[in-house]
Amino acid sequence: MALRCGTHSGSFHADDVLAFGLIRTFEDPDAVVVRTRDLEVLDTCDVVFDVGGIYDPERGRFDHHQNEYQGPLSSAGMVLEWLEGRGRIEPELALRLRRELVDYVDAVDNGRHSPDGRIPCFTSIVGTMNNELDDGSGHDERYAEAADLATRYLRGIAAGHRADARARATVRAAMEAAVEAGRRTIYFDAYVPWKPAYFDLGGRDHPTDFVMFPAEDTWRVIAIPPELGSFAKKVPFPESWAGLTDAELEAATGVEGARFCHKNRFIAVFATRDAAEEAMRRAGLG
Repeated sequence: MALRCGTHSGSFHADDVLAFGLIRTFEDPDAVVVRTRDLEVLDTCDVVFDVGGIYDPERGRFDHHQNEYQGPLSSAGMVLEWLEGRGRIEPELALRLRRELVDYVDAVDNGRHSPDGRIPCFTSIVGTMNNELDDGSGHDERYAEAADLATRYLRGIAAGHRADARARATVRAAMEAAVEAGRRTIYFDAYVPWKPAYFDLGGRDHPTDFVMFPAEDTWRVIAIPPELGSFAKKVPFPESWAGLTDAELEAATGVEGARFCHKNRFIAVFATRDAAEEAMRRAGLG
């Protein structure tokens, strides 16, 4: 039988939407929600969040508005903590969910942070979904749409976490192979989300400056930044390559098959791996 969840009726907010999204993503994809403030109806629910005046994880009750609760969490953070405690979310993924989404929602809902109106965020997007409901009706339908958005967002974060975990082994092997061969370039047979793993594995001090991999019908070479999140490069491509394409880049590199170099010199594209390697060798970057 599907898990029966309860939350408050009327206008909805990021925390109660996210709490339901967490339950559907990590506990029961078929969970249903009842939106009411009727305590007798809420008592029939398996899980109640953001309403009811009770925080009791053992009973599946997650409200943070009553004076008895003085912690930093909103209903979203409470539900995440509960799911992690039940083994539904592994600790590393729970940490990522907090860092990328849940802590922010908790902070905004509890008044510790205000969204920047110039920058769309999960909280503001959910908030605007109430704006069309001037006559006070239709909240349940919009809530369902917001919950679908939250669920897709959470599934995307979880999928990214799994991809990063798979990438870690690939990146480690490629970093070790580059060192063993004395190369400044790391090679991948296909694209992997390499940056988080690279820097987590000591990339800041690693003796590599470039990453090379196939993409569609070309080979791409990326200049590695000095640290995660930086727009700088350990070593940029030659200034003579900057902003050139096709014949002009072939002339600058001396290599047939050179296709493109970004004007900021962080990516270069070649027709083949051989062309990419030859251009890098001629520029003294191999």
